[in-house]
Amino acid sequence: MAFQTQVNTQPAPGLPGDFASLNPTATFPAGEGALVAAAGGCTIGAFGWVQTDGRSVANAPASGTTTAPDGFVHRDLTGQIASLFDESSLTIPQGFPVNLFTAGDFWATSTTAATPGQAVFASTTNGSIATAAAGATVAGAVQTRFYAASACAAGELVKISSWSHAV
Repeated sequence: MAFQTQVNTQPAPGLPGDFASLNPTATFPAGEGALVAAAGGCTIGAFGWVQTDGRSVANAPASGTTTAPDGFVHRDLTGQIASLFDESSLTIPQGFPVNLFTAGDFWATSTTAATPGQAVFASTTNGSIATAAAGATVAGAVQTRFYAASACAAGELVKISSWSHAV
């Protein structure tokens, strides 16, 4: 374990994949235990697509498709630290349960600066998040049903919401 190198005066608002409010949430309509991480695992705090088998979830759409993601991968503490020398992990191992949310408010890390009201786009290669004006074209990404509900700089936490679309 690495030696502590900083002390924050305020706690972090959340971690990628955490709930950001007590607003209602909705999950992808699947049976109990039906969704599991696809080969290579599934990243928490990113968007996920149910694959053609109807069971496995990956952070990219099935080969040859560019559909919107099926939901957001919530942090249910199913990520595991696989290497003895790692301190944390946001990866759900292959075959472990995935909780895929279609609606709600969540914390996520944005690859771009965000302002409230911008649309959230999901990368079709890894499910990561970028923001831009609704209807814009973002290279290698598709627009989701979520919107930025807080401001952030690139690489920082942003609150994303399927409920709040106004500035």
